[in-house]
Amino acid sequence: MIRDQSDLILRPLTGRTELGLFCQLPYVLNQELADDLDSGRRQPDWMWMALRGDRLVARLAWWARKRGSAPFLLDVLDLDDAATEPGRVDIGAGLLEAAMAEVLPAGGGPPEYIRFVPPDWRDDAVARRAVEDRMAVLERAGARLLVERLGLEWRPGTPLPPPSGRLRFRPVSNREELIAAMTLVLEGTLDAHSGHDLSRMPAAQVAAEQYDGEFLSYDSPRDWWQVGTRPDGEPVGFVIPARNSYSPIIAYVGVLPAHRGHGYIDDLLGEGTRILAAHDVPRIRASTDVGNVPMAQAFRRAGYANVEREINMTWS
Repeated sequence: MIRDQSDLILRPLTGRTELGLFCQLPYVLNQELADDLDSGRRQPDWMWMALRGDRLVARLAWWARKRGSAPFLLDVLDLDDAATEPGRVDIGAGLLEAAMAEVLPAGGGPPEYIRFVPPDWRDDAVARRAVEDRMAVLERAGARLLVERLGLEWRPGTPLPPPSGRLRFRPVSNREELIAAMTLVLEGTLDAHSGHDLSRMPAAQVAAEQYDGEFLSYDSPRDWWQVGTRPDGEPVGFVIPARNSYSPIIAYVGVLPAHRGHGYIDDLLGEGTRILAAHDVPRIRASTDVGNVPMAQAFRRAGYANVEREINMTWS
């Protein structure tokens, strides 16, 4: 549906032939959009533009985990930062309202919004304005800040953490074992997403939904998923190295509550990093909440650099 606000046109892409027009505004995800369309993780009618003539002044797009799924994230929302466009936030808010009315099913909450930003975005006036303008657009639609996360990266050539010898490692046995361990790890979690989920459902359900919704989408070998045990065989935690649609990742690492405070997080993270590095990967990506200081410190000790931050906003 096309909506006209004076000389401003708000509409979705008519097809992938308009991808060049959509990419007139710069963002790190531009290079992934064509492949996302091919794979079905995006659809042209999920990608909306605000146009003045043939000039793009704002845009947005949703993303799904796989073809045929409903939108899972709003991960593109851009305004024309290079222009002194009057009412930039108004334009973005109008575009978001129009697109949500057409794309999202009635009765459900909108998908979460994420935005990758520079690590020092608060210290740069231009970057700060860009981030805060986008947040203002989302806030007008009823969203709120959930958490800010560190985007972390390990690169080949970075020294690998050597095994300490304190733990033995074996592959995760089955779904039930991993969900049971995840349920225990959620006790006292410092992760904002997990805490938000725990406010709405039991820990076992949070674990099961993450396993079925996220972990099963990885096409990397399941025998990469490792349980760390003491020499007597007692599990102390687990690590999930994987490859998602874009990069090798550390998807999850957790220490069981009974074994926290002994530095086992370093052993688990080190094992996951070594497993991925052994496959000649160009990089390993990971993320953790800014407020999860122990986890951030563990990644730093393992050689991961903070390359970006991620703003997460939610409607629930």
